[in-house]
Amino acid sequence: MKPHLSRYWLNANPDDPDAFRAQVQVVCACYQAAPALSRDGAHTVSVDEMTGIQALERIAPTRPMRPGRVERREFEYTRHGTQCLIGNFDVVTGEVIAPTVQATRTEEDFAGHIKRTVATDPEATWVFVCDNLTTHCSESLVGYVAEACDLKTDLGKKGKSGVLKSVETRKDFLTESRHRIRFVYVPRHTSWLNQIEIWFGILVRRVIKRGNFTSTADLRDKILAFIDYFNRTMAKPFKWTSTGRPLNV
Repeated sequence: MKPHLSRYWLNANPDDPDAFRAQVQVVCACYQAAPALSRDGAHTVSVDEMTGIQALERIAPTRPMRPGRVERREFEYTRHGTQCLIGNFDVVTGEVIAPTVQATRTEEDFAGHIKRTVATDPEATWVFVCDNLTTHCSESLVGYVAEACDLKTDLGKKGKSGVLKSVETRKDFLTESRHRIRFVYVPRHTSWLNQIEIWFGILVRRVIKRGNFTSTADLRDKILAFIDYFNRTMAKPFKWTSTGRPLNV
């Protein structure tokens, strides 16, 4: 027992438990199918944004640990702005591929990120696992997928008709299994289902938490340098054992 420790958790509290369970099973099945798809040249990628990463510069150097004393970090700092990381975790290789680090995360930013990711293997099949943020099912993203998959279809008009009419119609289009580029959405309030979130925790512990950054450019460079180091020395797939089925008790 360690009563001095605590951690946050998020209760999904679904309105329809059966539909929620089915959606969780779809995500888990996607992870389980990833190795077989990979052998056919497909990529299964967990993608999300890590926003508001602060470039904090301590006003005095950190004092290293020594016998009898822990490391001491200066309390005061100078703020140099923030960056947003849009990360891709390859479910099969465990590598972080084609990262985007910049100041914003607009609808166009995310669609551009997906476009650059697909460009690393433009003829392959891509499956992206992501959450339900509206930028993850945007008009820009639908337009890119339709173009990249050479789909000759009238997409309609946002808010009025066709594929673009609503969030739900756009999601239906983006999750279509016949498309070469498709998306799998985790249920609301289930960030634990998105594997990139586990890797974000690694980044925080290894780089952000004790980091000292002189500018947003310095922060960006150090994030990208760690990703390169991680891919060369640490990358391995997470052992995903959940199937989405309720536990027997």
